[in-house]
Amino acid sequence: MTAAVVAEDVRRSYGDTTAVDGVSLAVDEGEVFALVGPNGAGKTTLVRALLGTTDAEGEVRVFGESPRQVERSRIGSLPQSFDPPARLTARELLDYFGGLYDAGRSVESVLEDVGLAGAADTWYENLSGGQKRRVCVGTALVNDPDLLVLDEPTTGIDPAGRRAIWRLLEDLAAGGTTVLLTTHYMAEAERLADRVGLLADGELIACDSPAALIDAHGGDSRLVIDTDADPAVTNDLGYPAELAEGQLTVYDVPPEEIGGVVAVLDAAGATYDAITWTEPDLEDVYLDLTGEAVTASGDTVAAGETPLADGGRVPDDFGDRMGDSR
Repeated sequence: MTAAVVAEDVRRSYGDTTAVDGVSLAVDEGEVFALVGPNGAGKTTLVRALLGTTDAEGEVRVFGESPRQVERSRIGSLPQSFDPPARLTARELLDYFGGLYDAGRSVESVLEDVGLAGAADTWYENLSGGQKRRVCVGTALVNDPDLLVLDEPTTGIDPAGRRAIWRLLEDLAAGGTTVLLTTHYMAEAERLADRVGLLADGELIACDSPAALIDAHGGDSRLVIDTDADPAVTNDLGYPAELAEGQLTVYDVPPEEIGGVVAVLDAAGATYDAITWTEPDLEDVYLDLTGEAVTASGDTVAAGETPLADGGRVPDDFGDRMGDSR
């Protein structure tokens, strides 16, 4: 395949802070590539380096040229923070940005693609959060780019708006557009990306397809059962298992064998409540590689800690410290 973007040993520092630390990667034409990591991992700085909007050490090529020399109509980009004039309608905004190029797509077709044909004449300030972000994505599409670069395209919008943008990006990729996006939503990268680059502290710590990363670093599937069973029951399950504090965890159980595990508990006279089966995902990969999990807000939480709604952290032994018999 021909590479749309090539980066070799890209580095960018701000004073004593290293934002991007020797990143090398390639994005193939027609590929959806996701840069994944928490806030502060270096995603935005790396994207700016790839687009040529910030100075950086190393070498970057976009369609074989310096990013500052490539024909601008070939690239559509949406920064993480983008605040267009509030008193322009969706149609007016797309018409304005389309006018910056000699040729491109019709405004009406872009409105249709981003799902805003019915709200085309609504002022930007009166659109919902999801609609606003779709307008912003539309401004990056009016020039009909070969490469679409989106920095956190769904941050801060509702689940319905996020799914709408996902469907749009899937359609664009199916039509041959190369998509490079950043996100801290692991599920977003897992759904959309052909390949994922995991960033931590400015370094690219892994890069492969979501499936390959999960196979290599995600661990086993887990069946978790709240039960009063005796620990000896773990010897009869036929799968690796552990029971602690009333919670039985059975590893690598295929879903069709869950009934067999429950039958063993029944035969042992054990009672049980909640039963949860989970497969490993990119969250598990990131946790395995860094020892940290990424929260919904994009912050990190160290292994063994539970995130609070306000972004704080509770150690797993907090209850023991307070006399809780969890």
